[in-house]
Amino acid sequence: MSDQSPIPLHPKPAQMQVAFHRTELGPILSLYGQMVAAGEWRDYGISCLKDFAVFSVFKRTAENPLYRIEKRPKLRNKQGQYSVVGTDGQILKRGNDLKAVLRVLERKLIRAID
Repeated sequence: MSDQSPIPLHPKPAQMQVAFHRTELGPILSLYGQMVAAGEWRDYGISCLKDFAVFSVFKRTAENPLYRIEKRPKLRNKQGQYSVVGTDGQILKRGNDLKAVLRVLERKLIRAID
């Protein structure tokens, strides 16, 4: 007799998580780099959960995020799977085109020079 437990014939699938794809992270990290260079953002965090993924940006590490870039695939056919959410929880922009959704944050980079 062996002491090993038998291998199940039908293993349970791992719990699926929503995550950002490399093609989605490119525009997000490009914007992040621009904002860091401008001194607006200093840190970020990525969370991959069961129903959605979140890219959070921070002014300082210990604070609440300034903005959250969320991916919710279940909303793809309704309001759009990407959204930018402000500190107060207000949705600033939503849609299926990530680059178009991120433009709401790019406007914050444009300032008048005295």
